[in-house]
Amino acid sequence: MKYLKKFSLPTFQSESLYDFPTKYPFSLFSSKDFYEVYFSDVTIFYGSNGSGKSTLLNVINHKFNLKRRSSFFADETFKAYVDKCSFQLEYNDDLDELYELPKNSKIIASEDVFNHILNIREENIKNEKNSLKLKKEYSKIKKGNVKFGGLKDYESLVAQNEVRSKTQTSFIRERTNFIKQFSNGESSLRFFDSELENDGLYLLDEPENSLSPEFQVQLMRLIVECSRYCNCQFIIATHSPFLLSIPGAKIYNLDDNPVDVCNWTELENVRFYYDFFKSHEDEFE
Repeated sequence: MKYLKKFSLPTFQSESLYDFPTKYPFSLFSSKDFYEVYFSDVTIFYGSNGSGKSTLLNVINHKFNLKRRSSFFADETFKAYVDKCSFQLEYNDDLDELYELPKNSKIIASEDVFNHILNIREENIKNEKNSLKLKKEYSKIKKGNVKFGGLKDYESLVAQNEVRSKTQTSFIRERTNFIKQFSNGESSLRFFDSELENDGLYLLDEPENSLSPEFQVQLMRLIVECSRYCNCQFIIATHSPFLLSIPGAKIYNLDDNPVDVCNWTELENVRFYYDFFKSHEDEFE
């Protein structure tokens, strides 16, 4: 599914009209003769650190003001650069009009996933401390011997009867909200599964962080399924060979000058993995 067809970056001539044409992110892409991005259902920005793949995601996101969890500081120069960008949406033949970006559209940064994992840990640490207090409370109430002498003793008597009818575990469980804690990889994958809804443009910034190869493959399959069956379009910044292998993905190699569309098997990072394991091929037999 495609909602966004094309995104145009400022030309060198357009950048030169700005007061500080060499200030970030100006000249970052024009120095590589990179001015236009044509999107597929899944489009990937590949490149080494500093190549601009995350910057490009944030430029696109800022242009559409999509939802995001983590904060992103856009200074006046960044805003000026975004103002010089333009875009073209896909045409909806059924309605005879241009698509609008769905409300579910958002950017998901790697720090969003890490924050999600940390929030689960922090919540469970609080619950653990609370459970220690509840254990003492349970023991104190159970050992007590409340005799009903009037309304002033009613609440204490109710608490005692409740404690005596329950185990310590059930007493604590009813009063805490423990979140089942999975491995970082499992928690990350569950996070993506909950965030990706039907009908959306999703910008994913290095989503492979905190994911083992096994979970990267599972995320790749989730992206493919959402693209094929759930009317989702993806723009991804990554150097994960597993995500780069998404069938039909359009890959822009930001390490190239000029930037060009490449097959995933041609990328330096992927070739490095291939050559490494090829050199150890005998050890796997």
